[in-house]
Amino acid sequence: MHPYDRRRSLAAGVFFLLTFATSIPGALLYGPILTDPHYVVAGPTAPVLAGALLEIALVIANLGTALVLYPVLRRTSPSLALAYVVARVMESALIAVGILSLLAVVTLRENGAASGGTEAAAVVVAQALVALHGWTFLLGPGFVVGLGNGLILGWMLFRAGLVPRGWAVLGMIAGPLVSLSGVAVLLGAYDQVSPWSAVATLPEFVWEAFLGIYLSVRGFRAGSPDATRAPTTVTAATR
Repeated sequence: MHPYDRRRSLAAGVFFLLTFATSIPGALLYGPILTDPHYVVAGPTAPVLAGALLEIALVIANLGTALVLYPVLRRTSPSLALAYVVARVMESALIAVGILSLLAVVTLRENGAASGGTEAAAVVVAQALVALHGWTFLLGPGFVVGLGNGLILGWMLFRAGLVPRGWAVLGMIAGPLVSLSGVAVLLGAYDQVSPWSAVATLPEFVWEAFLGIYLSVRGFRAGSPDATRAPTTVTAATR
């Protein structure tokens, strides 16, 4: 394997592992603001701020996976490689909107917006912002990630043979399951936090965990032509 690609596979694996290290603790730290309707009146701000910092790191890790994988994936299909980058950017943008919505609630809390007889209004505004965060989570990690990180990335890794193809097939199956589950939640079939949603999300969780571990430890499969092909340089003579 070309050293260039080994560095990229290692970086991609580390970024995938960072998505787990930031998203799960971040969601737990958001607990008070997401579950307490009266958080804006007397809720703790430190856990929410810490969760926001972790999610900012999550956005960086998401974009990192796209940036380091794009030069390798485009050897197989430039258009699909670009589609993967776009999906990752879209997912990260939705996460960023969710972060801002919760930080706005923290601002209301710290500025005492619920004082002076305006508690009811502050609670309504805060709940609207929390609802916005819920929708961004559904459309980003709950829908777009299935298309980008699951279906598109799984297909490209399968086609190029960069990872064991059985695992790539899992990605192609897991991605649509996540997206279909997101549509089901959108249509009111079941709640976003439900056993059905958990079952539909589990294969994608396993797929991304595999990518983090495999790419960090093993790298791209050495027998793959796309993995061993050295990166090309576009010169003025070939443009």
